[in-house]
Amino acid sequence: MATADVVVNGEDALPAEEVGRVVSHVLEIEQRTATISVTFLSADEMQDLNRDHKGHDRPTDVISFALPQPDGSLAGDIYICPAVARQEAAERGIPESEELVRLVVHGTLHVLGMDHPEGEEREHSEMWRRQEQYVAGLR
Repeated sequence: MATADVVVNGEDALPAEEVGRVVSHVLEIEQRTATISVTFLSADEMQDLNRDHKGHDRPTDVISFALPQPDGSLAGDIYICPAVARQEAAERGIPESEELVRLVVHGTLHVLGMDHPEGEEREHSEMWRRQEQYVAGLR
């Protein structure tokens, strides 16, 4: 049985119960167990994180780190920038809450080891298709 221990930090961009529901939904269907921390950051904080860990000196929507544990269990940290999510939601013409759910799903899939190419291929990848199925199922 898949289980999730979810910790939510930072601003109230999405209620902690909703974040937990999203992470648990993904883990259950993927039949995985993990302890995941989701932190909402300001644009400045996300820019610092993106620069320091990815080499891009700009804020981004989501960054994830998988932290395999010595006992074989999985932990992960997901960082989301609501300010960037707000912009992306406006560009797509969707509610901000839907974009935040998408980013929680996206980050969770990265923690589980999934990846996607950069650029135009990103939205045609298997990970992206799986992400969009989860988002549709969570509406």
